[in-house]
Amino acid sequence: MSNRQRRFRIGTESIRSLCTGILGALGAESCEVSIVLVGERTMRDLNRRFRGRDYATDVLSFEYGGKGESGAPLLGEVVISPATALRQALRWGSTHDREMRRLLVHGMLHLLGYDHTTDKGEHFAVQRRLLRRRFASGPRATVEGTGRR
Repeated sequence: MSNRQRRFRIGTESIRSLCTGILGALGAESCEVSIVLVGERTMRDLNRRFRGRDYATDVLSFEYGGKGESGAPLLGEVVISPATALRQALRWGSTHDREMRRLLVHGMLHLLGYDHTTDKGEHFAVQRRLLRRRFASGPRATVEGTGRR
């Protein structure tokens, strides 16, 4: 996991635990995923460069293949903007932590081949099921604070 933003303190163990739970629940426990947290400016640049959309999105997934750090198959990378996640959580009456967890699950499902634009609701159904699982609401927060470090 790589935290390239400074606005929010991130609970890296919680994120690792959530990713491990998701991979295990979907039968991909032998795979690796890279998680990168970025600021809104970087997310906007990535969204413009790879999707042609000039705004900061919440989550992007990039499939890579190859081997990860442990030698296990690398599914790819999930890039999340915690600042965008907070803005969405406030808009939808949710919490920052819950939104970060939703984005992690959402991005990882894309890496595992789910595509909500074509699958007639399967992606979102699996996402809801995973978010109800015990590992998805772990005791440690993914976002430890909303202030500056």
